[in-house]
Amino acid sequence: KVKAAMIYPMAVITVSGGVLIFLMAYVIPKFKEIFDGFDTTLPTPTQILITASNFIRGNLIYSHPPYVGILVLMPFGFVLAFKAFAKWEKGKMWLDTGKLNVPLFGTLVRKVAIARFARTLGTLITSGVPILQALNIVRETSGNEVISRAVGNVHDSIREGESIAAPLKETKVFTPMVISMIQVGEETGKLPDMLMKIADTYDEDVDNAVAGITSIIEPVLIVFLAVMVGFIVISLFLPLIKLINSVNAQSEN
Repeated sequence: KVKAAMIYPMAVITVSGGVLIFLMAYVIPKFKEIFDGFDTTLPTPTQILITASNFIRGNLIYSHPPYVGILVLMPFGFVLAFKAFAKWEKGKMWLDTGKLNVPLFGTLVRKVAIARFARTLGTLITSGVPILQALNIVRETSGNEVISRAVGNVHDSIREGESIAAPLKETKVFTPMVISMIQVGEETGKLPDMLMKIADTYDEDVDNAVAGITSIIEPVLIVFLAVMVGFIVISLFLPLIKLINSVNAQSEN
C-alpha cells in the first residue's frame, strides 16, 4: 500500500524537479539579462534565485567537465552500496534497529513485524507444527533482524522449559499487550486463537496508519510545490515592482 501510494508523489516530484531545473538553467538567465539593465540593487530573494541558477548552469550543465553524468550515476552507486551494507550482518542489524526506532514509521514497522510473527506462528501451531520448529520458521520469515533474534531467544528459552511470554518480555521488542495476550493464550490452551487475534488487531492498526499517512502525502506535496513556485514568481517580480515604484517616484518629483 505504501509503495502504491508513493507512485504518484514520486512521479510529481520527478517531473517538477525537471521543470525546476529547466527554469533555473534557461528561464532565470533571461530575466537576469533584463535585471542587469536595472540601475538598482536586486532584492535578496532575487539574488538567491540568480545564485542558484548560476550554480546549476555552472556546475551541472555548462561545467567542464560536466557533472550531470556523475549526478545521474550517484543514485545507482548509492543503491549498490546500500544493498551491500544491508547484506552485512552488522549492517542489517543496524538498519533493522533503525527501522523500529525511526519517528512515525518505526511504530508502523514494529506493528507489521509483530502481526507477521503472530499470524505465522498461529498458523503453524494450528497446522500441528511443533512449537520449536514453528519458531525456527518464524525466525527465518520475520523480515527484521531484531525480531529474528528475539524469536531466536524465545526458541532457546522454550527449549530450556520456559514459557513463551517470559522470554518475549525480556526481548523488549514486543508490546505489553502482545505479551499479555500470549500469556493468557498459554494459560487457557488457546494460544493459536490469541495469536490470530493479535495479528488481526495489528493488521487493522497498520491499515489505518497507512491510510492516514497516504492521505497526508498529497496535500504536503501540493504545499511544497506551491512554496517553490511562489518563491520563484515573487523573486522574479520583486525587481519589476521595485522598478515601477522607482519610476513612479521619479515622475512625481
